[in-house]
Amino acid sequence: MTVRERYEREERARLSPLAAFSDEAQRDRAGTPCPYRTEYQRDRDRILHCKAFRRLKHKTQVFLSPEGDHYRTRLTHTLEVAQIARTIARALRLNEDLTEAVALGHDLGHTPFGHAGERALDRLMEGGFRHYEQSVRVVERLENDGVGLNLTVQTRNGIVTHTRGEEAATLEGRIVRLADKVAYISHDIDDAVRAGVLEEADVPAHLLAALGEGRAARIDRMVTAIVENSTDTVRMDAATEAAFDELHAFMYRSVYLNPVAKSEESKVDGLIEQMFLHFVKRPEALPAEYTAICETEGAARAVCDYIAGMTDNYALDVYHSLFIPRSWGVKIVE
Repeated sequence: MTVRERYEREERARLSPLAAFSDEAQRDRAGTPCPYRTEYQRDRDRILHCKAFRRLKHKTQVFLSPEGDHYRTRLTHTLEVAQIARTIARALRLNEDLTEAVALGHDLGHTPFGHAGERALDRLMEGGFRHYEQSVRVVERLENDGVGLNLTVQTRNGIVTHTRGEEAATLEGRIVRLADKVAYISHDIDDAVRAGVLEEADVPAHLLAALGEGRAARIDRMVTAIVENSTDTVRMDAATEAAFDELHAFMYRSVYLNPVAKSEESKVDGLIEQMFLHFVKRPEALPAEYTAICETEGAARAVCDYIAGMTDNYALDVYHSLFIPRSWGVKIVE
């Protein structure tokens, strides 16, 4: 018996009957099983080692190019989601490895400049643009030199359903959907306070009473609500969910639409649009790895994939090289 087989047997004895068991994982392209890792552990590792995951460290979460080392990026957000999700999965005796794989992959398709970049591509692309669909495209089509990561059906389903629409087919995927909310509402308040956009005392008192004062207390309160109220599905109790929804609405008014916090976002739309139109007219200027996409799916699709994969700084560098005049560089002899 291999290490993997022993672990799969232990899962059957330890996990809830509602869990997604590793020995039932499905891949589009079957391969030789790993003797040490389950299929969901392999998914996790493939995501961790892919290029799109590394780029998350230079992609905006909420605040564009903040001055300070402690603001969240898309990468640190992803890691916080993964930890919260694993805590919930362990408490509910569900599959932690599948939960972690979905959490680590859920934002791989996010654009530079946060949701401002997503809105710009959504307007420019025929049929729209949604980062959760792009995340699946990254792991199916774009990574590994166009071959994709060959993740399990269960991991990809959790990624594409993590934001809205129908719920994930597995409880592990549903955990990530809630863990994402718990993470961002908690750390967005933290970052907003750090930025001077918000003070903890600005949060309505009845929401502080319902969800807790301070980031750690809020996370603990919401995680506890999920663990104590989940049975055949994953959910909070009605009172906690209502308080979360009200807090989200408060954050939308106070931070997500705050003219001080979002003052630079007005520039993102034009930046993305100019690059998009430039490369659609000149697809030959795209990096070589997008040539096949141009030929099979069209220039707009290839350009969208290219821009969506950019980090904030790389997008600015490309924009400057295309549209900002440079000094001539000829030395004048006196």
